[in-house]
Amino acid sequence: MKIIRTDMELEVPLVDKTLVEWGHDLVLLPDGISEDALCKELEDCCLLLMCYTPITEKVIASAPRLKGIVKYGVGIDAIEIPAAHKRGIPVVNIPEYAEKTVAEGAFALLMALAKKIPSLQTAMRDEGWVWPKTQWLGSDIAGKTLGIVGCGKIGSSMALMARAGFSVNVIGYDPYKNQEELSEKGITKYDDLHSLLNESDFVSLHVALDDNAIHIIGKDEFEEMKSSAILINTARGALINEMALLEALETKQIAGAGLDVFSLEPLNRVEHPLRKLYEMENVLLLPHLTFYTNESMDRLEKETLERCKEIIDGNEVTIKSNDPRLQMK
Repeated sequence: MKIIRTDMELEVPLVDKTLVEWGHDLVLLPDGISEDALCKELEDCCLLLMCYTPITEKVIASAPRLKGIVKYGVGIDAIEIPAAHKRGIPVVNIPEYAEKTVAEGAFALLMALAKKIPSLQTAMRDEGWVWPKTQWLGSDIAGKTLGIVGCGKIGSSMALMARAGFSVNVIGYDPYKNQEELSEKGITKYDDLHSLLNESDFVSLHVALDDNAIHIIGKDEFEEMKSSAILINTARGALINEMALLEALETKQIAGAGLDVFSLEPLNRVEHPLRKLYEMENVLLLPHLTFYTNESMDRLEKETLERCKEIIDGNEVTIKSNDPRLQMK
């Protein structure tokens, strides 16, 4: 059968090699492919693997032979799932491959910004040495308060790292979790987001992106945060009103931000609406790669192949995610 994998820039050599060895016709398509071009390729496609490329209702309608869509990653907001389910096409993601990996990445961003490592490294490269002046004063993490917005598996993993490793007070906002669930993970539940933001020294976002979560952090929320607060986002760019974030950083309404994700990717220095971030010493930017380690990619590739085989063989597809959007009704 013909199998299409979009976002070929993300290398998954085991997946590609195995699908070809199984005797299938594998077509790799680049990030940024137009909707029309994707529709043309899908006319005779039976299985679609995607990571970032939007899979719209039009795209799904263009694929009469399509048996399944595999998101080789976690977030499913780029897929028009109801359109797929209407035609009986299962949609599945790989939700568990990088839970601790992304939490480690988020904590690394937090530590680097708290200790002013990015700006110190720049100064060392430019000047050779710097002396202990006020501008280089960092912040302790031990004894501080970390506010986690979205206390699922990644948020809970970060909570454990902070609490067990650094004696951090962890508070959490998650309307879908009760106090007992969060207490078991060492997180004090807050029912009001603004109250959490007001008390947090560090804020880390781990929310799944849906209609209720878009711009969950905006102008009003930045006004509630401490001027010394650091914001970390390794989840989805659209959780933040990014123009409000630029203003908050420029006016020193918050102390800094560590960002691995953006509403419009890839980021660039020339025409991107967030290009000013490159010039800010209190910002640490990553190219959506906190998930990217040897171990996590091994898990991702193996499980992606498991889901592909289920679809190819016509078996029921295993859905490990708790996201109700993936359940066919």
